[in-house]
Amino acid sequence: MNYSKRYIESLDETIYEGVHSTGLRVYVIPKKGYSKTYAIYGTKFGSVNNRFVPLGTDADITVPDGVAHFLEHKMFEQPDGSNAFDTFSKYGANANAFTSFTNTCYLFSCTNYFKECFTHLLSYVQQPYFTDENIKKEQGIIGQEIKMYDDDGEWVVEFNMLKALYSQNPVRIDIAGTVESISEIDTDVLYNCYNTYYNPANMVVAVSGDIDPQIVFDLVEQTVKNRQNGKVTSIYPDEPEAVAQKYIEARSSVAKTICNIGFKDNYLKTGDELIKREAVLKLIVNILAGKSSDFYRENYESGLINDTFGTDVMTELPFSCISFGGECEEPKLLKEKILASADKYRTQGFNKDEFERIKRSFFGSFIRSFNNVETIGNLICRNFLSDVDITRFPKICQSITEEDLSRALNEVVTEENCVLSVVLPFEK
Repeated sequence: MNYSKRYIESLDETIYEGVHSTGLRVYVIPKKGYSKTYAIYGTKFGSVNNRFVPLGTDADITVPDGVAHFLEHKMFEQPDGSNAFDTFSKYGANANAFTSFTNTCYLFSCTNYFKECFTHLLSYVQQPYFTDENIKKEQGIIGQEIKMYDDDGEWVVEFNMLKALYSQNPVRIDIAGTVESISEIDTDVLYNCYNTYYNPANMVVAVSGDIDPQIVFDLVEQTVKNRQNGKVTSIYPDEPEAVAQKYIEARSSVAKTICNIGFKDNYLKTGDELIKREAVLKLIVNILAGKSSDFYRENYESGLINDTFGTDVMTELPFSCISFGGECEEPKLLKEKILASADKYRTQGFNKDEFERIKRSFFGSFIRSFNNVETIGNLICRNFLSDVDITRFPKICQSITEEDLSRALNEVVTEENCVLSVVLPFEK
């Protein structure tokens, strides 16, 4: 297959990229002298994709919650009774897979036998094997996994926050679904999802390490099969701007009260604007309450927060939000202080020196991420699956101004967009 070569001066990296005849996009970033090589094979299919138009049809269908995660589990089972992990183990490779809100990815890292491992990765992801018997077995396994997460306080506080933020968007639903929803999964559901979302035009391959790009592209050409492909039409419900509920509380097996303070972002972006929005929101949470902020120091010293306190930004095509949280015995007071910190910057504006310092630190972290083959592969895969060219990040980051932060602060970090999720220890 044909491919092109691009040098990104700001990163001092070269990326090789090509598109297979099926529409599969392939990216390689060579890292000369690295001992480990990493490959990831991803599809734009996550837990939020529960309504779509199957390829070759005109009518949309709705599938049970948790099907993307369920399908990920089933892809490792082979028709001959073996497990895809067994082959990786034979070659001394570490393999895994994960399902997020928007993507499902299969991956491995190795120091030897790259050709064999990469061929195996491409092969087994193209060989679905679903039967009534193995589906029923998996329903029991995943059902236990769901119940295990129901007892995880950090998991509960996170998803309760999303339930409070969103009333319609499926991001509010656990990635694994529920015991009830996965019981509705059958072979027809899995093959419908596989044939639609696992079509090569909806997928990305990324490889990073001390590897000849020609080898990668040749193996893709030899291994990827020609089959039905095309653009997938996912359908998302209309989500109101208002949050679903301001406060949500639960009890779990936690030693101390934990909380998440979430803010809903209704200004969804695409392309370069998606990269910029994510960067702007990450700068905001770092300035408001990052580890180097006055907020963190003052509230850490007072005992309101401890070293479990952190921030998060989730910015994807169908949803966007930010959060602050950790162990805290006075969650409502912490929420008030977060809002007060936002009001301070809303009134005074962002200090230019502080803004430039945080921005340089943020950009430096991005540059350092290219020293790790796993991080490179994940960045490339995640962003190109979202139709975002991550190599444009340095230029976009440099263009961010204090006015961009002020605008996003006013759009997102407000009382109207704020929810509080609290998980308390079980009563003795």
